[in-house]
Amino acid sequence: MGHEYTLWVGLFEVTILSLQVTLTATVLASLIGMPFGAWLALTRFGARRWIIATLNALMGIPPVVVGLIVYVMLSRSGPIGVLNLLFTPTAMVIAQVIIILPLIASLAHQACRDLWAEYHDLLISLGSKKMQRIQVLLWDGRRALLTAALAGFGRAIGEVGAIMIVGGNIDHATRVLTTSIALETSKGNLGFALALGGVLIVLSLTVSFAVHGLSRTERASRW
Repeated sequence: MGHEYTLWVGLFEVTILSLQVTLTATVLASLIGMPFGAWLALTRFGARRWIIATLNALMGIPPVVVGLIVYVMLSRSGPIGVLNLLFTPTAMVIAQVIIILPLIASLAHQACRDLWAEYHDLLISLGSKKMQRIQVLLWDGRRALLTAALAGFGRAIGEVGAIMIVGGNIDHATRVLTTSIALETSKGNLGFALALGGVLIVLSLTVSFAVHGLSRTERASRW
């Protein structure tokens, strides 16, 4: 009975921490990436194509490389090691933001680019300022941007390499579902690892269904 209770408590801890870290990273990456994608869609300058190409390339950046870079930056000899963030949930959030930011920004740029082509003449004729144009693109493209955020969430929630490096997989501190799965698999506890994988899938689906449910509610209320 005591062992089962400990397992349930441990499962609850890693599930809540997984959700907290990933949701925080997704919100931060969205707050940065979506306005940047909209700004990129309506701004013309020399290096624009290179920035877009870089964003597209970074969508597939290996998470372990991100983890290594963040580890070096946060280590005691690193440039921001004085903050003592290594092996904390904050370090895990930083790594996930770096991983999913190019994905969200790139998808936001594509969505806002199509809207800008449609609204260009109207917004120019109204004499709107750039910030107002960005706000219009973000608002009217909110459903496509919501999909971009969910794509970022989906990639972040299943990430293990960078999280393992910068978090350390410390019990009751930085252990999340993905690192728990890796640990239990290495110990040969395949049944428990599969159960954790099922929880991870259910968690991802629950968040996705909840967001889409809110989106449908908003759409129905308009009519």
